[in-house]
Amino acid sequence: MAQVVLEVEARENAGKGFARRLRAAGKVPAIVYGKGMDATMVSVDPKELQQAVSGEAGWNTLITLSGAGLDQKVVVLKDAQNHALRRDMLSVDFHAINLKEKGYFMVPVNLVGISKGQKMGGSTQLIRKELEVACLPTEVPQSLDINIEALEIGDTVHVEEVVVPAGVELVFDVNFTVVTVIAPKVEEEEGGGDEDADAVEHAED
Repeated sequence: MAQVVLEVEARENAGKGFARRLRAAGKVPAIVYGKGMDATMVSVDPKELQQAVSGEAGWNTLITLSGAGLDQKVVVLKDAQNHALRRDMLSVDFHAINLKEKGYFMVPVNLVGISKGQKMGGSTQLIRKELEVACLPTEVPQSLDINIEALEIGDTVHVEEVVVPAGVELVFDVNFTVVTVIAPKVEEEEGGGDEDADAVEHAED
């Protein structure tokens, strides 16, 4: 699992006015919370945070905080609010984790190969782009690979069929579909509608 260090600064103020001043200074308000600790208000550089989670692990990157009395506290990015139009980062939530306790994480699905059905003109549909797993934070896989080369038109892969690494458990209540291969769409021949109309007219004559 990817691990990075991120600097944060303590903050005492809250509210929209203070948040605007923070963003004007190149920072965004953030909060750190977790089991057995009081929520702590901090600020963070959004560009540094974006760089920290830009690797393959994404939001599952283990972030070790530095500053604000949180030195060596390990967190993951839990939520980030962005401006609807400008997409600027407005606020951030970090969840503190215990590296020795299992947690829940969303992991992207990665399709390996090209299905037989797609080679025959069908279409491979990824229904679930992410799956939830339970494991130690240090054992979160970067992706869950599914080999689809043998899938034919009409075949599906359900969540209970997905193979996960040792120490990782899929979390689900219903055995839902993750991947399916559908038949090609039958397109109406060009001009077919006009020919049908002519046939009707001749029949009426």
